Amino acid sequence: MKKILIVGALLACVVPACAQQNLWKSQDIESAVVNLDHTVTFRFQAPNAQKVQIAGDFAEIKEDNPVGGLVGTGLIDMKKENDSIWVYTSAPLKSELYSYMFVVDGTVTVDPNHPYIFRDFGTVSNYFIVGDGLADLFRVQQVPHGTLQSIWYTSERFKMNRRLNVYTPAEYEKNPNKKYPVLYLLHGAGGDEDEWVNYGRTCQIIDNLTAKGLCEPMIVVMPNGHVSFEAAPGESSLGLYKPFHPAMMNGEFEQGFPEIINFVESNYRVQADKAHRAIAGLSMGGFHSFHISRLYENTFDYVGLFSAAVGLTRQEGIYKNAEETLKKQIANGVKLYWVGCGTEDFLYKNNADMRAMFDRLGLKYIYRESGDGHVWKNWRLYLAEFAPLLFK
Repeated sequence: MKKILIVGALLACVVPACAQQNLWKSQDIESAVVNLDHTVTFRFQAPNAQKVQIAGDFAEIKEDNPVGGLVGTGLIDMKKENDSIWVYTSAPLKSELYSYMFVVDGTVTVDPNHPYIFRDFGTVSNYFIVGDGLADLFRVQQVPHGTLQSIWYTSERFKMNRRLNVYTPAEYEKNPNKKYPVLYLLHGAGGDEDEWVNYGRTCQIIDNLTAKGLCEPMIVVMPNGHVSFEAAPGESSLGLYKPFHPAMMNGEFEQGFPEIINFVESNYRVQADKAHRAIAGLSMGGFHSFHISRLYENTFDYVGLFSAAVGLTRQEGIYKNAEETLKKQIANGVKLYWVGCGTEDFLYKNNADMRAMFDRLGLKYIYRESGDGHVWKNWRLYLAEFAPLLFK
């Protein structure tokens, strides 16, 4: 009996210790500390490392950067202090949300001392927010908050259940008889239905703009644009697989989009007409928005193309004779057609060619040109400027 009691006592001590081990920091230091002067201090403990760098979207970008796959990212060398801790303090940074990773002797890793991490399809990175002003839109403020729901719809076209993220405004539950306009917000080729929620900070942006009276209370629908997937990596019946990129921009998503509209309008209190529907997206999502809005040419009164990946597909299938449906869309009338692109974006010329076509066909649009390239700095900004123009 004594042996059993002793073993039981040991288990009582050991099991809670194992269950709670993740409560403690792996390194007893602070990193990505935003200082009062808007500088940011990074720290990383690696006593045996020969070189530690920061790969961040606030760093100068050089052509010889050895880190592949990190679009819009430069490299900064850190300095070793006390034979153990590598340290770097930035110059004062503008008001913005920034992302970064560490590169330790050539190996990319996240910062273990800063637990705030985004997953963008198969890539993870840390993030931090600096300053007041624009960055205030990206913070959780003390304002009424909308509700984010991950919900599944049945796609007859693709023979599967598929996942959507749906944001409803803070007042939605309090006004059971009110109907709301809808913004369909589409992700890029490297993303999924979680991309605009995480990197895009959509809930925070719409919450804060609505609280200030700068945009109309609206529902925002964020679907998965990869039709071969049920949902984001780790959220589907495929399990915890290593993310891989599927076939993209083949016309299937556009042709299946009416299922999404029908599901939303059957399950949420929406104003189900053209005047209360908007569609917008970044990169591949901008490409999808362009084609969906012209294919269903009397469905959306508001269209937003953010660094749209136009001009990258062969003119066949639904992409053939696009101008004819675009002419019908123009004839039906569009209250707002909004185009944004960065001057350093690799799709800059593609978007310029698209605008030349719009000019030739007589499509009136707002054009927003910003700095930087194909990066989230631009797309969050575009959403913050586009949303207040909707449903007026």
